[in-house]
Amino acid sequence: MSAFYPQYTGVFAAILERVKGQRVAIIGHARPDGDCIGSQVSLARGLAARGVDVVCINGDPVPRRLQYLVAGMTFLRTDAEIAPHLDRLVIFVDCADQARVGERLKLKFPKVLACVDHHLSNVGFAEFNLVDPASAATCEMLAGMLLDAGVPVDTAAAKALYAGIMTDTGQFRFQSTSQRCFLLAGELVARGASPAEAGHELYERESHGRFKLLQRFLASMRFECGGRVCVGFLPLGIFDETGTTSEDTEGLVDYARSVDGVEVGVLIEDKSDGGVKASLRGKDPVWRLDRIAAEFNGGGHACAAGLTCAEGVEKFYPRLIAALGRQLDAGRSGPAN
Repeated sequence: MSAFYPQYTGVFAAILERVKGQRVAIIGHARPDGDCIGSQVSLARGLAARGVDVVCINGDPVPRRLQYLVAGMTFLRTDAEIAPHLDRLVIFVDCADQARVGERLKLKFPKVLACVDHHLSNVGFAEFNLVDPASAATCEMLAGMLLDAGVPVDTAAAKALYAGIMTDTGQFRFQSTSQRCFLLAGELVARGASPAEAGHELYERESHGRFKLLQRFLASMRFECGGRVCVGFLPLGIFDETGTTSEDTEGLVDYARSVDGVEVGVLIEDKSDGGVKASLRGKDPVWRLDRIAAEFNGGGHACAAGLTCAEGVEKFYPRLIAALGRQLDAGRSGPAN
């Protein structure tokens, strides 16, 4: 079988050599998703199998639907838990920049040995940067590189990698889904990943509160830019009202994007500090949503991006719609460069 990521063989080997016999911390982004947790679990297990002392660190808890991936593993979050590990070599996964881990962890771990990521907006902040925007998921990259390097991928790691690929490809239906995704998924199933288990844990364990949150989101939708943009809102206090948390917003924006005739779906969430958080999802990479997010100091992919803005929704909303309108008009004649 030919290598999945031959372009990274040398760099990944150098990282493996550098961490040999060392203490390593694998850090994921705030509000972790399937690709983040899957990347941390799989890399941690692969390094541990090679004798590396490794821990996983996140600023936020592992989401309920991803708990099945971390059984038997240690994920550190509080300052007290993290304090004994500040001298470890640091690997970031699924982070386009250092700020994605949250300000607290960014300050605690300013020196980053390596970053494995697939975001188009990655700024290359580590000593070793393995960044491939053509990959659908960081887990796709890690699955390929671990297999290429002969690093052990046990059943737990295979499940984690499969979950990351499955979630970031939208259950293998987004435009980023490639033949390589399916080839790697097949290899992971051969190593113990269960599509049925992943489907159940990730998509068939919705809480009652999540449905209440979805109802409110759907009821708030409005259409802009001649019906090409659909926006839904989550007001301040909605989580207490519905008995949910921020992790329950995962996937809501896809409902806005799924409307026939809509090119871009948007979720806007009010924050307690008076600002907003927005998620953008497009049907075609031609719209370059990473560039829209960058106008508000955010980032991401051409089809999926996010941002946090200090402005309230009243000021932010017209600016966002204007930016989306300009991009949609510019994209009519062909892909943006």
